[in-house]
Amino acid sequence: MPKRTLQGTVVSNKGDKTVIVQVERRLMHPVYKKFITTSKKYAAHDEENRSQEGEQVKIRECQPVSKRKFFEVVYDEAAQA
Repeated sequence: MPKRTLQGTVVSNKGDKTVIVQVERRLMHPVYKKFITTSKKYAAHDEENRSQEGEQVKIRECQPVSKRKFFEVVYDEAAQA
């Protein structure tokens, strides 16, 4: 089964090897048929502490690292070169 990948904005990097990523989704309201923006925050494992607040990052599902962390930050190696 493929791992879930989400894209969001880093809102906090105060923890050691942990970032908080806010992921926004647009959903259509079932009755009013208007688009609503919902957001959720995920704690993600950032092994190298490279992410800064305000950055756009991708996170991928992984084995639980701690009680709240079951996502990891995915670094785009093509962008590094």
